[in-house]
Amino acid sequence: MEEAARFILDDAPLTAGLKTLRHDLAAAVEPLLDAGADRDVSGDVGTRITTDGERTRRGVASVAVAAGRRLGEALRAIEEYAKTIDANVAASVEALRYRGYDLERRLLEALGAGRRPPWRVCVILGEASCAGRPWREVAEAVARSEPDCIQVREPGLDDRALLDRVREIVALVAGRSAVIVNDRPDIALLAGADGVHLGQTDLPCSDVRRLAAGRLIVGVSTSRIAEARQALADGADYCGVGPMFPSATKDKPVIVGPDYLREYVASGGLPHLAIGGITPENVPELVAAGARGVAVSAAVCAADDPAGVIKRLRHAMGAVVLA
Repeated sequence: MEEAARFILDDAPLTAGLKTLRHDLAAAVEPLLDAGADRDVSGDVGTRITTDGERTRRGVASVAVAAGRRLGEALRAIEEYAKTIDANVAASVEALRYRGYDLERRLLEALGAGRRPPWRVCVILGEASCAGRPWREVAEAVARSEPDCIQVREPGLDDRALLDRVREIVALVAGRSAVIVNDRPDIALLAGADGVHLGQTDLPCSDVRRLAAGRLIVGVSTSRIAEARQALADGADYCGVGPMFPSATKDKPVIVGPDYLREYVASGGLPHLAIGGITPENVPELVAAGARGVAVSAAVCAADDPAGVIKRLRHAMGAVVLA
């Protein structure tokens, strides 16, 4: 994180903050150094356990994201084990952990990790949209096609089953697609997902921002310009814009259609994903209305050939130039 701030951003205050955190951490844990906690590298079974996601990074911002998450995890572990040795050290490390969260948020904002360009194609993956096919079979086909983003939407699963499913999808994509969790920032954080998507009746975006401490991309569903402006004010990274067309996936009493998309684009707001009843056949109408990204569920998940539909969606969105 310090190297990114220093050599990529050339940001003196951020570099100083991270350097000071590093030195303060060394001083805080000095009382623990005589506690017999030396690492047995040759005998450590963890050195032989790896995941595919550890071997790939999508760019400098993803390196910083991984470093920030590891920092938080490490400080939490040190804090908890320090409680068995020295309560004062544990309290000091806890304070450092919160400083680390703030520095991580500032670093990711400076790197543009939060307000990233809109995705062209996002697949909303849910078992109910798979038309009776095994969800894992559909998930594997979608992951192989490497859409820009996979949003996990499973309102019928209990918490533990949802956490397991998101973790499985995160491992399946291995960093090749972003993973977003519908409604649940807690599940997104625990599963190591990239972000969370919120509806108008879910937790407020501003509160999720504080909870996530810069570790999640946050999207918000909107169907009116007033909602979009509120999402911008609350710190959202992107908006879902819709519904564009009637959909069998989610019953919506009001279809705002491409007119709202045109209004949204004209307002110059956040990056967006047009959503609702979208298929490869109607994407050209949305592109003409200004769409830069689309979120698709049943048209992909219920298809005999999900990869083929994703390919057609990419082709339909091919003329879009992302900022």
